[in-house]
Amino acid sequence: MMFTNTYQPIVGGVSESVLRLTRRLQAQGHRVRVVAPRLTGQPEAEPDVVRVAAVQHFNGSDFSLPVPIPGRLHEAIEAFEPDILHSHHPFLLGDTAARAAETYGLPLVFTHHTLYEHYTHYVPGDSPRMRRFAIALATQYTRLCDEVIAPSESIRDLLLERGANPHLSVVPSGVDTARFARGRGEAWRRRLGIPASALVVGHLGRLAREKNLDFLGEALAQALVREPRLHALVVGEGEARQGLEASAVRREVAGRLHFTGGLQGQALIDAYHAMDLFAFASHSETQGMVLVEAMAAGLPVVAVDAPGVREVVVSGHNGRLLAEDDAEAMATALLALSEPASRAPLREGALTTAAAYDEACCAERCLAVYRRAIARGGPFTRADENGWQWMRHRLEAEWRMLRHRGRVLGQLVQTEWDRERPAWWPGEEEDRIEPK
Repeated sequence: MMFTNTYQPIVGGVSESVLRLTRRLQAQGHRVRVVAPRLTGQPEAEPDVVRVAAVQHFNGSDFSLPVPIPGRLHEAIEAFEPDILHSHHPFLLGDTAARAAETYGLPLVFTHHTLYEHYTHYVPGDSPRMRRFAIALATQYTRLCDEVIAPSESIRDLLLERGANPHLSVVPSGVDTARFARGRGEAWRRRLGIPASALVVGHLGRLAREKNLDFLGEALAQALVREPRLHALVVGEGEARQGLEASAVRREVAGRLHFTGGLQGQALIDAYHAMDLFAFASHSETQGMVLVEAMAAGLPVVAVDAPGVREVVVSGHNGRLLAEDDAEAMATALLALSEPASRAPLREGALTTAAAYDEACCAERCLAVYRRAIARGGPFTRADENGWQWMRHRLEAEWRMLRHRGRVLGQLVQTEWDRERPAWWPGEEEDRIEPK
């Protein structure tokens, strides 16, 4: 049973990861039920989804705030009889998953999809303290789980450095590489007025503040100025579109910057195939899933070094990895690949890299994590116990969540004290008092 705060029809990395993993496991004969928020535009028939009430477009974002009703969820869990619970967030429905795991005695797996400290601007009162709270919340949540999944090696190392649960495995979100390899980009070029002979640099993703798009817009604008044959194609929607447009307008190249809006399905794949190169600048990824999609479509990638990116992009093999945010350097790297002969070997490397992230391989790795979690304690349901026993386990679940919140606050207070301790206060060595 999967618990996720974002799911279709929302377009995003986590919702897409959950959907792909669900479908792949079901194709292999496993039963999967998804618990997700009720969303505007959701599919009408969803036999394997339990929707809970939610506040739509929280604080003006694309996200919804789930408000689960315990009774209905308990009925759904008991009717489904899961062997394992898989949480995809450390709060909201992630809390619900932790409570359910304790209540029913089920193993809990958590995938740390997101560096939450990069998303606190969606919460009123954003501040450095809020970002430290987000880190503490996610780190302490891992301690409630039997197994933790990191989408990349760099995120695994970061979590261990922060003191996360050491039962930690690297399992990337998979991509249907065969599907992304087949696309027709000619229609998009015709629709947008891009010549067949043009060099097209593309980008795909939510156009959001945390994606470092002001920098990317400046790099694309510089490349457009330096190469008249170049066109830029951006797939996605969001408030950061204005910054991308502003950079192109300022350098008088807006006529060669094209937007498709948000896309899904074959239209999205065809948009990848309308590109010759893929550009990426985000520092907030745990895994560059769109990078793998682009590579599955045969695109070399030019990106900025960051967690989740450096595991995918290898300079000289499937693209170029830049050490820092340098708009001129990114423009130069893109233009260095303007000729087909310079892209051909990188295209082969991109296809080889994508094959390692095929969703069938990633699903098998996820199943191995499930088996370890089950073997550690073994799944057993408390659904058949009498009312008092069930209530006792429910209260134990609430107590465990209360202790979890206490540890989060304790870690945050300690962090704040370490940051702001007066210079005259004794250090750690002087703090220690030997027992009598």
